[in-house]
Amino acid sequence: MDNGILMFDLITYDDTGRPRLSVTVENLTPTLAFFTASNNFPPTLNYATRDIRNTFPVLDFDDSTDETANFIGLMPQQYRGTDVEVRLFYMMTSATSGDTDWLIYFDRFAAEDADLDSFSYSDATAVVNQTVPGTSGQIGIVSFTVTSGANMDNVVAGDMFVLKVTRDASADTASGDAELLGVEIRGT
Repeated sequence: MDNGILMFDLITYDDTGRPRLSVTVENLTPTLAFFTASNNFPPTLNYATRDIRNTFPVLDFDDSTDETANFIGLMPQQYRGTDVEVRLFYMMTSATSGDTDWLIYFDRFAAEDADLDSFSYSDATAVVNQTVPGTSGQIGIVSFTVTSGANMDNVVAGDMFVLKVTRDASADTASGDAELLGVEIRGT
C-alpha cells in the first residue's frame, strides 16, 4: 500500500517468461433471462390478454380477476445458485393512483423430474402495495427478491423453468388493466 492506495500486481508470466496482463471482469448482477409480452404462454383459464399499447405488445391484467402469464426460460450456466431479483415492467391503461399487488411462482423442468401434464409451482413470492405511476403510460417497475432453493422450485443452472406472473387483483386498489411490458430475472 502506497499513499493509502492498495496496489495489485496484475502481471503474470507465460511458460517462456513473457509478461501477460491478467484482468478478470465479472458482472455480479447479470441478467439471467428477459421476457417480453410476446413470450407469454398463457394458461387455459384466467390468462392475461394480449394487447398493443402504441406499437408495443403488452399483456393486460384485469383489475377484477386474478390473471396470469407464463414464461418459459432456461437458467443460464452463469447462474450461481443464489437468490434472484425478478423485475416486472408495466404500465396502467388508465389508473394514475392506487396500487398493484403481484405474485410470482417458479416451476422447474428437469430431466425425469417434471410431468408437463401438470404444474408443480413453488410457493408464491408476493410484492404488495406497489404505487402505480402518476401518469397513464409511464413505466413502473416492481421488484421481487426470490430466495434460491424451494422458493424457486430448486432451479439450478441449465434447468428449463416456467415463471408464472399473476396480478393479485382481488387485493390491489388500482382500477383498470395493468399492462405488462416485460420481465427480467437478475442474479444477485
